[in-house]
Order: sequence, then C-alpha cells, then structure tokens
Amino acid sequence: MNNHDVSDLKETTVIPISSIVHTVTIDQLIEETSKYNLPEESQAKIRQAYELSAKAHEGQFRRSGESYVEHPLNVAWILASMKVDATCLITALLHDTLEDTTLSSEQIESLFGSKVVSLIDGVTKIGKFHFQATKAEKQAENFRKMLLSMSEDIRVILVKLADRLHNMRTISSLNIDRQRAIAQETLEIYAPLANRLGIGWIKSELEDLSFSVQDRETYLDLKVKVSNRRRERKNYISTIVKTVQEALIANNLQGEVQGRYKHIYSIYRKMTIQEIPFEEIYDLMGIRIITDTKLNCYAILGLLHSLWKPMAGRIKDFIAVPKSNMYQSLHTTVIGSEGIPVEFQIRTEEMHRVAEEGIAAHWNYKENADGSPAEGERKVVAWLRQLVEWQKELPDNREFMDSVKVNLFPDEVYVFTPKGQVKEMIKGSTAIDFAYSIHTELGHHCMGARINGRWSPIKTELQSGDIVEIISSPSQSPSKDWLRFVATPRARARVRHWLKEEEDRQSAEIGRKSLENEFRKARLNLSDYLKSPYLEVILSYSDQPAPTLENVYSRIGFGQLSPNVVLRKLVPVTQETPEQELPHESFPVSNHPVVVRGGGKDLLISLARCCSPVPGEEIIGYISRGRGVVIHSRDCPNLVHLSIQKERLIQSTWDNDPNNLFEVQIRVLMEDKPGMLAGVSAAISEKGANINHAEVKQDRHKMAVIEIALGVKNTSDLESIMEAIRRVKGVISVQRLKRMTGENSRRSEPA
Repeated sequence: MNNHDVSDLKETTVIPISSIVHTVTIDQLIEETSKYNLPEESQAKIRQAYELSAKAHEGQFRRSGESYVEHPLNVAWILASMKVDATCLITALLHDTLEDTTLSSEQIESLFGSKVVSLIDGVTKIGKFHFQATKAEKQAENFRKMLLSMSEDIRVILVKLADRLHNMRTISSLNIDRQRAIAQETLEIYAPLANRLGIGWIKSELEDLSFSVQDRETYLDLKVKVSNRRRERKNYISTIVKTVQEALIANNLQGEVQGRYKHIYSIYRKMTIQEIPFEEIYDLMGIRIITDTKLNCYAILGLLHSLWKPMAGRIKDFIAVPKSNMYQSLHTTVIGSEGIPVEFQIRTEEMHRVAEEGIAAHWNYKENADGSPAEGERKVVAWLRQLVEWQKELPDNREFMDSVKVNLFPDEVYVFTPKGQVKEMIKGSTAIDFAYSIHTELGHHCMGARINGRWSPIKTELQSGDIVEIISSPSQSPSKDWLRFVATPRARARVRHWLKEEEDRQSAEIGRKSLENEFRKARLNLSDYLKSPYLEVILSYSDQPAPTLENVYSRIGFGQLSPNVVLRKLVPVTQETPEQELPHESFPVSNHPVVVRGGGKDLLISLARCCSPVPGEEIIGYISRGRGVVIHSRDCPNLVHLSIQKERLIQSTWDNDPNNLFEVQIRVLMEDKPGMLAGVSAAISEKGANINHAEVKQDRHKMAVIEIALGVKNTSDLESIMEAIRRVKGVISVQRLKRMTGENSRRSEPA
C-alpha cells in the first residue's frame, strides 16, 4: 500500500449502458487469471472450454447482433475480476451450451469432469426461473428450486449473477416491456442476492441498471444532479481529504484515502423512504480510509473525531460486529468545516477486499482435494441451507416468500447473550425471536427476558447493544398470539409447528375419549381391543405411512373419521347403536341470557364449561340428550374437532339483558413483591367487577401467579378489566383461561 496515497474521487454510479460493454478476448481473460496466479494447466483448460463454446455456439447471434460466444466470454470476464477458480470460469464459458447447442453433458464431462456438468445444470435450471412474470405460487416454487441449487454449490449463483449482470448491460436490444420485466426481477431477486453474498459492486450496478430501465427519466435527472453536486463540493471534499492526509502523517498512521459517491438507486431509495427531496441528501459523497491493522482503524476513528464533531447515532462498529454478508468497517459521520456532514469508512486492506468481493474474497482458488467447500463458501452456504430448512417448514408459498424477502433485505440489530456472544437479528426481532435463535425448546418455554438487567415481556423489541437473558418456565408454551409479534422466519415456523402438534395432541385426546365413549355405549371396553388382531384393524384407519393409534385418534378428533365406523368394523351389530353424544360439562343458566331460535321459554339451556362463552363471542347451541341446549362458542374445540350431527346444532344469540354476569377465569403473571395482589384487586374493583375466587402461587423463577375467577357482562367488559390489570406496575402478562372437556389441565389464551 502507498502510504497516505490520495486517490481521485471517482463516481461509482453506473454510466450509460452503451459505454459499459466492451469487447473481451480469450487472451485478455487468461491474462486476468494470471493476476491471481491461476495455474497454467487451469488456464489451458479455460482456453479449451472457450474453444468448445465458440464451436458449439457457431452461427448463433444475440439480439444485439454480436456473436453469441461474446456473452459467455463476458460472463467469465466478470467472474475473473472476482478471482474465482478454473471450474467456475469453465462453467461460465459453457453455461448455455446444454440448453442452446447440440453439445451433450457426456461430452462436457469427458473433458472437464462431472462437477462442471453439475454446475452448468444448476445455472440452466436457474435460468428457466422467471420470478416477476409468473404468479405468486409459481414464483415461490421457482425460488425454492433455486435455493436448493445454490445450497449445493455457491458457484452456481456466482455464475448466474455474472450472467444477469452482462444481460442487464446489454438489455437495450430487447423490447421495453421485456426490459422492465427483467429489471423488476433483477431488483427483487438478484441484486439482493448479490448483497447477501457481499458482492456490493454487482449489487449496486444491477440496481442502477434496473432503475435506469424502469424509470429512465428519474435516473438521468438524479445523475445530472449528483454530477452537479460533485462539482460544487469538489473543493470542499479536497480540503477534507488534505486535512485527513496531513493528520495521518502527523500521527504516523498509515492509510490510503479514497473518495466515493453513492450510486443513483441508493440515493433514490433514501429519497423515497425518508420522503425528502434531493436537496436534503447531504451524504452523497464520503471518504474511505484503508489502513494496515485493525488497531489503526480505531486509532484513525479517534483522530477523525478530534478533527471534527461526530454526529450522534452515526457511529457504527461493523468490525467488532460484522454484517451477515461478512462486511467489516468502522462508519462515522462528522460535521465538516462548512457545516456539511461527511461520512467516513475505515477498514483494513483485507476488510476492503471482502467488502468489494464478498464471498469470492474467501474463495479457495486451489481445488480442495476432499471436495469440501472453502471457508467463505461455508459461511454463505450455511445461510442458504438455513433458507432451505425454512422452505421445508413453511409449506405456504406466500409465507415462504415473505421469509425470503425478510432475509434478502435484512435490517440487522446486534444483541448479546449474558456470556457476550453476539447474535445477529433482523430489525423488529423480539425476546421470543432471540430465544428461538438459541434453541427451539428455550423458545417454546420462554416467559420473559431480562434485557440489560431489567425484566421485559417476551414481545419486547430488541435494540442493538442489548444484553438479553431469557427466562423460561416448563409451564409456559406458545400461543397463537405469539404469531402477531415474532419477526424471524425461524421463530414463526417453530411456533406454527408447536401449535399444530398441540392441536393434533388435543384432537387425539378428544378422539380417544370419543372412541372410548362409543365402546362404552356398546357395553365394551376399548382397552380390550388395543391388541392383536383388533389393533391392526384400528390402525388400518391411520392415514400415515407408519400407522399409529395417535393418528387414528386425531382423525376422529378432527371429525375425519367417525368412532362408530371403527366400532362397527370391530364389532358388527344388527341393531342401531345409540347416537353419538357430544362430551361436555355444562352448568344451567337462569333468566335465559340466550335466545334460541324456535325455543320456548321452558327450554332447558346451559353454558358449556369447556369454552365458557361470554356475550360478545359468537355462539351456537348443541341439542344434548338430558341437558337441553348446551351453548358453546362457535370456535369451541369440542365442536370443531368432533364428528357431530349437524342437525343437532341450533342457532343461538345472546340476550341483551345487562344484569346477567358470566364467570370467566384469568391468569395474571407478575413480580413477587408486596402490594401486587392489592393493586390487581383494586384494578378489578375500579371496573365494578367482583372476584369470585382467587388462588396465588409462585413459580420457579419467583414470579407470582394469580388465577382469578370473576363475573363479567361481556367480552368488552372482560377486555377492559384485563387492560386495567395490565396497567398495574409489576404485572407481566394477563391471559384468559379455558379448559378442555374432561381434562384437568387448563390452557390459556389471550383474550
């Protein structure tokens, strides 16, 4: 490095497309590979691949008029600038041959090996994916396939990115509609992928090229404004650069000072996101200082702050906490001598190489003898395989694409475990997201967190620098309410998986009891039939490859299988068996708070204890032998899961008598300290409600838990009471309790 070398300020925004494209020869490509010492035998293979490609594409021309082989040659040239290995360059030169020529995979394999064929196949598959032009379902399916190809070998997407970049550079030969469709696809998929792989220059060029296609007028207008601003501020920036140079010399600090300008699309995005005009963008230009050691990075940061006043909140340390795409630098913005903000980036040579080349900076140019990926590849492939894992857990295509976009456009926060381990989270992540990032079971049983030493609810949004300690309890479990505030795809997938398993478990329990009741009506004992040869008959109703009793019970609980069908298969009868009865507990209601369609005044009406319906909730009646009409919530699990006779359901509505009270139970989690019970009781009393029963206990984390039974008029009344309790200082959470029929254990649901 030349000490204190001051480079000319160079505009990094994209110049007109026609001047980007230039003719590349195979000799120039070979010369470029010599710069990073690619072995001569590898260079010979590259030349051989070019000759084969030229012969295979002979007579083929691009829409722009040049010989088709110019395209794969330019793709290889782009990749050579990233110093990739010979296998990657050979793939680039041959990437269109299998699809567009008569060359066979066997011919390629005989000359260059199976790995090249595999990579070409992966690039070919990705080339067939058209994300923007297809419907959402097809788009998601295409992206799933592309992820799988990428996760097998990262060179697949490197070749595809170079292929897309050259196509964007020469896109003017296509009709305008096709140009815009490709540009939109590039902005949505390929530019973010380049950014996630750390290849910032490809990301920036793809964005500017796409923007110039989609909104040419705005692009050119901003380009002119940036150019004018550059001329206006040239002397000012030169003065800043000179001051930095002199300060480095005076303090014996080594550093190369470079000027840089933001690219057009990033300026446009800032204007649109912040809703500000171009004139209010003050950080169009910045200064980069490349030094020799990490220690000197921090020394130069201190030096800059001694020269100019730093702007609060604009100092970022990506050296101690690197970005997910391996980027490392110190960022600071200072107020210059004319009161104009200037942004500095400080990094070492190695950090600069990674910032420019991304994944390619970590490439192992020598082919690994064991075929294992290089270090840089392992880091990114780990992220790709994590996406692959999520795509398996998220069968819903819309949700999967949402998770992809979250991970392609990360806005990270960096938090710490109590032991100082750094965890990178996306913006909006909560304590529960943090818990799931550590371990699934910790997430399932997370009941809160100590953030910077203070107790915080699980939905607390995390900020960079937070120290997070998760507090868990075996009695805690996920609820549907969690899906409203979890931010990461991993947490969302884990919560959904748990809820599904819990739903299956509850359905299996309902189904088992329903089958037991069916056998009991026939004066039989189900347990006597849970052995051979009867067991095989029962298991035949399972719809899983490995039949289980739980699955049969679950199918009965979900209403997919009638328990009477199972009974009759085992014990054929000649007379009708009694009707299936909906199992539930209920309690009679006086004063008729419910109006039943077609029911007289003497009709026996009771409320089901399983769901404890309250005015404000939609209800439905179930005609039960010996109990009259039992009123359930419309979403009561007993109605949802059991195979009941529809003719026994009867439309019901609430009477509007304000004097009726209904008992509900709530669970309050709070800090265990004097006055808490009195505070909660006072909050309930202020709302005019009476406490029928209260039970206080302490959990293993020394948190107080109160289960309260109280009378309410309707759901609005209940919500008002629960909100009043939440406002009591020291209360962590308030939940409504419900219970399943025949079960001793209760389940809590957010009201």
